[in-house]
Amino acid sequence: MSVSNQQRNQHLLWRAGFGPAAEELQQVTTASHKTYYKALLNASSKTPAYIDVADDYLKGLVMGIDEIGQMEKRQLTEDQKKQLREKSRDGLKNLNLAWLGQMINSDQQLREKMSLFWHGHFSTRTINIFFQQQLLDITRRNALGNFGTMLREVSKSASMLNFLNNNQNRKGHPNENFAREVMELFTLGRGNYTEDDIKESARAFTGWGAAVNGDFTFRQQLHDTDDKTFLGKSGNFNGDDILDIILEQKQTAKFITQKIYRYFVNEQADPDKIEWLADRFYQSNYHIEGLMTDIFTSDWFYNEKNIGAKIKSPIELIVGIRRMLPMQIQNEESQLLLQRLLGQVLFYPPNVAGWPGGKNWIDSSTLMMRLRIPQLIYAGDKFQVKPKDDDDQMMGRMDKNEAVGIPNVNRKGNANNKPAQQIMASIDWQAYLKQFEAIPRENLVAAISGMVLQTFKGVDQSLLNNYTDASGRESFIKTTTIQLMSTPEYQLC
Repeated sequence: MSVSNQQRNQHLLWRAGFGPAAEELQQVTTASHKTYYKALLNASSKTPAYIDVADDYLKGLVMGIDEIGQMEKRQLTEDQKKQLREKSRDGLKNLNLAWLGQMINSDQQLREKMSLFWHGHFSTRTINIFFQQQLLDITRRNALGNFGTMLREVSKSASMLNFLNNNQNRKGHPNENFAREVMELFTLGRGNYTEDDIKESARAFTGWGAAVNGDFTFRQQLHDTDDKTFLGKSGNFNGDDILDIILEQKQTAKFITQKIYRYFVNEQADPDKIEWLADRFYQSNYHIEGLMTDIFTSDWFYNEKNIGAKIKSPIELIVGIRRMLPMQIQNEESQLLLQRLLGQVLFYPPNVAGWPGGKNWIDSSTLMMRLRIPQLIYAGDKFQVKPKDDDDQMMGRMDKNEAVGIPNVNRKGNANNKPAQQIMASIDWQAYLKQFEAIPRENLVAAISGMVLQTFKGVDQSLLNNYTDASGRESFIKTTTIQLMSTPEYQLC
């Protein structure tokens, strides 16, 4: 089956962004995919603005504190402790929604999509709003830049150093957590280093830490200045030297390329294509934009086997719906509960390895919830559900929902005995409806299906007719769209 120009463009928009926006649906049918990619690249060329949602109270609390550990919890009053918890929770909630808004509304779709990828790659979990804001800024600024630069900035970020315990890494008592994960998850991949490499590199990272305000600090008195042997090289290495040696390994380029291929192209890896991409990535000194251009401008990226082959992550699903159907949501916080129910809460990865993705996004409960979301938005249906307990995500805390600003849900399905949840949304259909003005009534289902679905096999029209409102043209378009978004096929991109 030949792939149409529209299918190519929609494929590109879903993989290099979060799907087409309502106002650009007409362009999807006419522009070339190479022109589209160039436009996406140009739109994402500007450095993004820093997202700062931290409360003034928190800013005042940490002002003037330089070294981590200077502020002990015992120095705070009980009221301050309570406010600190509440403000931190609210801060992460606001940061989540602020970034989600950028994914929905920003024309820097490629940058935000790449940032979401790096958010899962460099996974940390801390309730400190300043640390999370800093790490998000690092990944967004460097999303299409140089991988080595981003690796170094992430490695020196307060979020990563605290999450992987490098603040406790000191001469004579090395903590290996950070050194291990830098190689296993962020660069080389398991099996491409030894336990001795972990031990030796951990010594090189001794003294690396972060202040309360998030600034990187090097504590010379805690650093091991003796020689180390790492990946076959010996010397008085520090942390920067270790990162340089890691980047010298072609395996690092291959590991990153393979992960990007599986995320943006197809979970079924193609060794030959990955090898070719990794060679060019390595030769370019880890230029991320060049790697993505090699992928998105290649003919094989648009092969039928790669279109509709990826299960949308919860964030991709939520953002994609909101881009195609522009809406105002009165209770924006309802999106936090959706993230929790579907298994992907921004800034709360399940562990340092990030979200596994793929078929892991789908089980009996999450699939049913996914199919209900369009109706929850369109009809304002109420829902009573209980997020699954996941102790790995909760880190042993049974109040994990509260930490992200989501009400706990009791066994009867009511949130803290409050009324059932509802997404109070108002959809602006004008731009979307305009795309179908010239389509004859008998061709509407096919036209809508072509815009909404990324699969080559459509949904049975006779089945759709049972659930659509055919009393008027607009009602038919709206209800057909909602029903198509409520199908298993819509979960794919």
